[in-house]
Amino acid sequence: MRALIIEDEKPSARRLNRMLEVLNITPEVMLHSVQESVEYLLHHPAPDLIFLDIQLSDGLSFEIFDQVPVDSAIIFTTAYDEYALKAFKLNSIDYLLKPIDEEELKAAVDRFEARFRESEKKQFIDFNEVAKLLGNPITHNYKSRYTAKVGEHLKLFHTDAIQLFYSENKGTYLNLENGRNYLIDSKLESLMEELDPKQFFRISRQAIININAIDDMVSYTNSRIQVKINSFKELDLIVSRERVKEFRIWLER
Repeated sequence: MRALIIEDEKPSARRLNRMLEVLNITPEVMLHSVQESVEYLLHHPAPDLIFLDIQLSDGLSFEIFDQVPVDSAIIFTTAYDEYALKAFKLNSIDYLLKPIDEEELKAAVDRFEARFRESEKKQFIDFNEVAKLLGNPITHNYKSRYTAKVGEHLKLFHTDAIQLFYSENKGTYLNLENGRNYLIDSKLESLMEELDPKQFFRISRQAIININAIDDMVSYTNSRIQVKINSFKELDLIVSRERVKEFRIWLER
């Protein structure tokens, strides 16, 4: 089976890629924007199956198919609300609600193989009709609160009050403006699927920062950037070299 992932959130794309490899599916490539996808599909044969996010960094993924004809079967990976999911059902479109569950992914792939691969039928989608059925602007169900256990107590923190998340000594912590750090039961990779990407950015393997908490940014060695956040001294916040370009784009969104 030839498969393709189109997903603008790179941690989500990598996670989906690993999950598919467990099912013995190795996607040809992971694409992250409308423009990148159009360029690829214009110069390569259409795959059997596309795992498609709806909202990409430079527009709706529907715009891809306005520019290049593709007759691949499509499984949507989406964070839409229940109303939008009903719209997908009306058009007989398979979908996976983020964060993607392994069993649901396997079931969707099994449905594809049963309906399309074995019968050699293709799935034709009226994207204009889907967009019309959605009706409302795109909404994502990002997490707005996290909990941390302190002794016998459970503390609740709103994401607006969290300056950053960071990992240290195999643990993941959240940091508050008052300088306090709290251990949480999450990994940075899973956090990136839960947090609003307009507010939070993963600058390195060790840290995810809140744009509203940035005090200063300073040029650093090897074309990197050092970010300074009030009262945080646990580690140096350095934007990885390979993430600097994306970081600059994120700052101006």
